[in-house]
Amino acid sequence: MPLTREEIIQTLKERGLRVTPQRYGVYANLLQRRDHPSAEQLLFDLNQAAPTSSQATVYSSLKALQSVGLIREVLLEEGVCRYDANVEPHHHFCCRQCGAIEDVDWEELPAVDLGKLRPGLKAERYEITVHGVCENCAD
Repeated sequence: MPLTREEIIQTLKERGLRVTPQRYGVYANLLQRRDHPSAEQLLFDLNQAAPTSSQATVYSSLKALQSVGLIREVLLEEGVCRYDANVEPHHHFCCRQCGAIEDVDWEELPAVDLGKLRPGLKAERYEITVHGVCENCAD
């Protein structure tokens, strides 16, 4: 169930963030999405009704939200930073034809044995990105 306006504001305050219309807008927008938008996509969407956000403001909001663990940066393709409000461990599926990105539950894929890494490498975390074709493009 999506968070209410009051719950979003309370979440921002609990994490020590000053609630601004831009931070609220960026976080609320990300909470409603599953497509892992770029900062540019967020800026476009936030300014649909009325231009209220600049690129610098969106980046600043993303950085603040990320610094308190409310969102995370997802690097699924070279040179493109995308953002995700789902901060629970999960994997991703990327369609190579249309570019759609979909979350894959952590339990859906077998665990990776990080003990197989060569000595000297210390893994901190991992996630798997599966590349393929989604059902819409497969038709």
